[in-house]
Amino acid sequence: MPYTVLVTAPTLAPAGRELLEAGGHRVLYIPQGQGSAAIEQLLAAEPVDAIISRTLELTPNAIAAARQLKVISKHGVGVSNIAVEAASARGIPVYVTPGANAQSVAEMALGLLLAASRRIAWMDAELRQGRWSRAQDGLELSGRSLGLVGFGQVARKLWRACQALGMHAWVYDPFLPEGADLDGAQRAPSLAALLARSQVLSLHIPLTAHTRGLIGAAELAALPEGAVLINTARGEVIDEPALVAALRSGALYAAGLDTTAEEPLVAGNPLLALGNVVLTPHVGGSTPAALAAMAQGAVHNVLGFLGGQPPAASACVNPAVLS
Repeated sequence: MPYTVLVTAPTLAPAGRELLEAGGHRVLYIPQGQGSAAIEQLLAAEPVDAIISRTLELTPNAIAAARQLKVISKHGVGVSNIAVEAASARGIPVYVTPGANAQSVAEMALGLLLAASRRIAWMDAELRQGRWSRAQDGLELSGRSLGLVGFGQVARKLWRACQALGMHAWVYDPFLPEGADLDGAQRAPSLAALLARSQVLSLHIPLTAHTRGLIGAAELAALPEGAVLINTARGEVIDEPALVAALRSGALYAAGLDTTAEEPLVAGNPLLALGNVVLTPHVGGSTPAALAAMAQGAVHNVLGFLGGQPPAASACVNPAVLS
């Protein structure tokens, strides 16, 4: 039976698109430059059975407008742009594609760590502007302590890479079962205990009411002097004015950010004026390989559910609706 599937983006990687086309399903897209209002209008006008959610916000109003909607799948794992409570109220499951972009994000985190620690982006910019600025104050990572907030697949992959550099690691993840394999890392009993040991702090947590602003002025001050902060999670988990202040003062040596509280960044954002920040536009999970895996996983999620073969409950962020 063919279904109508909405992708909340202008396109979907061929690996996912071809699966939909092979089944004869009708696929709708949101044109470039349009936003949440366009999603709501389309859902009110079209008999959409499933949504593959990318970066645009899927609001409560949009979900209410989708009278035929049966299932949502995130193209990735972060569901902060989906009104999950509104979906749950209607008994609509919201699935994710865990692990599909983990390798890509972990490699971005490592790249940001190396670039921030050795001031690579700053020196590149200096050379391009005709200045032979040989910064010789970069941080050597061997022997340094890596603090991981969250220990899912991305954090584990980053830690394995950092082991090869000669680092050691501490992990803080209250949802990690006791006795879980930490791949040679040590478990910190609290966030405060982790921060005190983290010469490099890397964030791998979803955005929730609890994690919003989790890393603020007090937490940044608790880091060792000259620490490096890496964020490939969500920008809102950091109090950005406090981060700017710590970078300006030198309390933090550097930061590498793939995600910020404001996206896209606008002219005048203070992060853009700091030479000790490496910035990328939220593309950690956007390599062709990762996009293909996420597209394929999201399509399998919605078609499996609609076809009576739902994905594992562990991939559902609101499993109560499945019972």
